Amino acid sequence: MSARIETAVGLDVGRIREDFPALRQTVHGHPLVYLDNAATSQKPRAVLDAIMRFYERDCANVHRGVHQLSERSTAAYEGARETVRQFLNAAAPAEIVYTRGATESINLVAQTYGRANLRAGDEIVVSGLEHHSNIVPWQMLAAEKGAILRVAPIDDRGEIVPEEYRKMLGPRTRIVALAQVSNALGTINPVREMIAQAHAAGAVALIDGAQAAPHMPVDVQDLDCDFYAFSGHKAFGPTGIGVLFGKASLLDAMPPWQGGGDMIRSVTFEKTTFNDPPYKFEAGTPHIAGAIGLGAAIDYVTTIGLDRVAAWEHELLVYGTEALERVPGLRLIGTARRKAAVLSFVLEGVHPHDIATILDGQGIAIRAGHHCAQPIMERFGLTATSRASLAFYNTYREIDALVEGLGKVREIFE
Repeated sequence: MSARIETAVGLDVGRIREDFPALRQTVHGHPLVYLDNAATSQKPRAVLDAIMRFYERDCANVHRGVHQLSERSTAAYEGARETVRQFLNAAAPAEIVYTRGATESINLVAQTYGRANLRAGDEIVVSGLEHHSNIVPWQMLAAEKGAILRVAPIDDRGEIVPEEYRKMLGPRTRIVALAQVSNALGTINPVREMIAQAHAAGAVALIDGAQAAPHMPVDVQDLDCDFYAFSGHKAFGPTGIGVLFGKASLLDAMPPWQGGGDMIRSVTFEKTTFNDPPYKFEAGTPHIAGAIGLGAAIDYVTTIGLDRVAAWEHELLVYGTEALERVPGLRLIGTARRKAAVLSFVLEGVHPHDIATILDGQGIAIRAGHHCAQPIMERFGLTATSRASLAFYNTYREIDALVEGLGKVREIFE
């Protein structure tokens, strides 16, 4: 069955797995079954090689250097920016700002665009599906500016209630910030339509794409979002690197966030003039190796094809959902009609942390806790769930191992 589906979507998953050294290890004497991809993904050899090549051959600071190593480093760094631009279909490289991750990208928008444009009584709209990174920065901004944070509710499936979202948009709405995909439930939101509705109300729209960009094609021009954020480490790239896409007109008008080298044109003790975007938002020596590694990761998944990635992960989701539904006492949390390959669940009589610990003893890595999404847990009357999150290198056999492992969990607690 697995081989038939892999052929149907054009993927040789066995061959792909050979590109990921971490997947070949054993944990507690068992072959690793890595099902924690929503927290961070494993890295292909192409990414590891690109990072090592930079440190071995081209290690020098970017921009302004005239020696060969600096020129090679700058070319690789800016080449990766162009790779990201193509990946998101942004209009120009100047719309791609390097950050430490999606969290920093969202904070950058809150502390620059938000501080410059919000006034007391203005409203920020988020949803009940958000990660803490797309809640707390807006709470901080609202407290500072006297603005109001409004929350679009979710239903029992884990979907945003569309009519309630529409009701929240009004003349005081200034910013709408939404996840494209929920990290805790896997819900895929209809963000294209929601962005259009935000614009009709006169608001700008920021999309948290941390769980979307690694798993499905993203076109920021088609979405017409004003800002888009994602993290490299969830997209098979290094930790400590991320991206903020922003429309050129908005980035041009936004004040800088941090001061230092490279984000300036000239400095005197009387006055500083700032560089153009994206450099206006990239103070100091950047994570050069991280940007190069991210570019290599994007090249890798682009070569595989995100359409095929999405198709295979959907097959895994269907198979995993059916398999987990057959486990006695197990309840899936989050049953949206459009879902990414995230399976959150609770098992009657067993704490999620105990489940994760017992599975780890069998070499199976899942996540347990509130997943930095405590409002979602509260909505479903829970403190935590267990979460298996899948990537294109996962297999049916690994889902079978998860189900078998849960059987052993039940035996221990019976």
